[in-house]
Amino acid sequence: MIMAKVAVVYWSGTGNTETMASAVAEGAKEKGAEVSLLECSEFNASMMDSFDAVAFGCPSMGNEQLEEDEFEPMFSSCEEKLKDKKIALFGSYGWGDGEWMQSWEETCKKAGADLVCGSVICNDAPDDEAAQNCRALGRALV
Repeated sequence: MIMAKVAVVYWSGTGNTETMASAVAEGAKEKGAEVSLLECSEFNASMMDSFDAVAFGCPSMGNEQLEEDEFEPMFSSCEEKLKDKKIALFGSYGWGDGEWMQSWEETCKKAGADLVCGSVICNDAPDDEAAQNCRALGRALV
């Protein structure tokens, strides 16, 4: 059996989204995937074709938006590679209601991505339930 190759690509300011990314990676590994856990500065569009599935993680910033100096430019460059790709999204937020995630999901759907499961968001640091949901998201990618 060929192992699925999964990338978990994230940006984290406070460590909350990084903690979520680690849980996503654990879930994918539990299902036997070969997982690359990468900060967004280590990933670009040319790498998309090397993976069977990609989980993107970014916290809500400013006015319900993706982090705009590093993550958003990297993600925008990957959009043309999202068509028919297994994708999952996750991130934390400190305020608001998750509107940034709904907008991000719409962007992925318009690009033709295969969103394999519901996105995982959590307020501030991920609790046990959020960590379990992140591991489930990782398993869903495999």
